[in-house]
Amino acid sequence: MDFIATAFFFLVLLIALSIVWSTLKTGISPMMSSSKARQTMLNAISMDEKGALIDLGSGWGTLVIPVAKKQPNKQVIGYELSWFPWMVSVLFKYSLGLDNLTLYREDFKNADFSTASTLVCYLFPSGMVALEEKLKQNVLKNITIVSNTFALPSYKPTKVIKLKDFYQTPIYVYHWQAK
Repeated sequence: MDFIATAFFFLVLLIALSIVWSTLKTGISPMMSSSKARQTMLNAISMDEKGALIDLGSGWGTLVIPVAKKQPNKQVIGYELSWFPWMVSVLFKYSLGLDNLTLYREDFKNADFSTASTLVCYLFPSGMVALEEKLKQNVLKNITIVSNTFALPSYKPTKVIKLKDFYQTPIYVYHWQAK
């Protein structure tokens, strides 16, 4: 095996191990929203709201990159634990010159939501439980939440949009009221 083939093999192995590690740590692999789900989520977001849009698992950047491109004056923030998808989105951010996009490689449970007007997510059931707990304890203002597939466990959505796809994928829209 020559040097290039060996280097390529180890790069692929490093990427695979990074995705496996983050999957074991979070309980879910980095999954992209379908194009229908992504477009529906974008349509459910009011870009007129003052404050940042925060993606709680920004993955490969397939939602935050289009939002940051379309809304250059809006602060867009992404949180992603998986190293390789995060790195791909960082490369797109810099190659497209998206100064309004900030990408963190950390768990959204440690995120500061104080500047947010909108949260978007494609989490999983226990991730939604963690999000609801964080909202109850730390969010002191009204905020819009748009979630692909998974609902908050004990908070009623304002609207549920069923996609016309094989799974009838639900997109949940919430208007979280500060208490």
